[in-house]
Amino acid sequence: MSNATRIGSIFAALLISAVPFALAQSSPQIGASISGAGQSSGGVAKQSSGGLVAVPEDFSKLKIAPGFLLSIQVYDVPELSGQFRVDDAGNISFPLAGLIHVGESTMAEARERVEAKLISAQVIRHPQVSINIEQYSPFIVAVMGEVQSPGRIQLLAPHSLLDIMSQVGGMTPLAGGVIQVRHLVDGKAITESYRYGRSSDGSSIANVIIREGDTVIVPRAGIVYVLGAVVRPGAYLMQEDGRLDVAQALSLAQGLTLQAGVRTIRVVRRNADGSFAEYPISYKAISEGKQLPMRLQAQDMVYVPLSKLKTVLTNGAALMTQAASLTIYTVK
Repeated sequence: MSNATRIGSIFAALLISAVPFALAQSSPQIGASISGAGQSSGGVAKQSSGGLVAVPEDFSKLKIAPGFLLSIQVYDVPELSGQFRVDDAGNISFPLAGLIHVGESTMAEARERVEAKLISAQVIRHPQVSINIEQYSPFIVAVMGEVQSPGRIQLLAPHSLLDIMSQVGGMTPLAGGVIQVRHLVDGKAITESYRYGRSSDGSSIANVIIREGDTVIVPRAGIVYVLGAVVRPGAYLMQEDGRLDVAQALSLAQGLTLQAGVRTIRVVRRNADGSFAEYPISYKAISEGKQLPMRLQAQDMVYVPLSKLKTVLTNGAALMTQAASLTIYTVK
């Protein structure tokens, strides 16, 4: 082998061995947990097992809560570095500095609090601190009722009610136009209601924040009853975001029969005291566009009575038709 060939082989071997080293130096080193500095939603983190996992979707809104395990590194002071569990009061016990409150703060805010405490306790004049989250403490929100995927949702940070509804797949066709949120205030259960329907743009619930311990309930739509001289009498769900008027209810019942008394249609409504009230409906004015149809409430009954005159006429016409058919059959 010539000297030129030997030198070329040595150079190639050195080049191949240098490639992994160069790649290792140029690639960012991801720590054993999610760092509080420079991380954002949608990034990656490396678990202690060595596998890469996605940063949680709500990482940008994440605040430190009791139960979190924090890894705190103090630059150039390894004896102060270590892992610290956040207690029920939101505090960590730090060497030489005592208790530091980090609960309900972001990692950037917690880092500033640790640095400020080290300075005020005269431990270090110019500390440089980094904080990683080693273990989370998720909380559970229950979603029940007429949603596509009811159940318990695990969250790391508070979310808007709109986000919660998207996570459960939205409402079912049987859902009403109201979402109830039940939460505890000073030990008492408080229920708040928000209007929302499948055709809504979500603005009514976009700013409603769901927190730990809350329960989201989507009740079934109310029912109205259409009875009497209609093609399909029965009970019908108020599916139009919980809103239904007399014209829509009659349309759901496939309209009136020939014997219907259109002048005496009425809505029967049950009052809060248990009594009933009747509201006459002008079908002619509604059909001619001269009057807006009455809006119904859950448990209302739309009653279409029979017209005696129309009944006699239609029955007489039916008898005449039957007689004519028998006559024709006899002639044949």
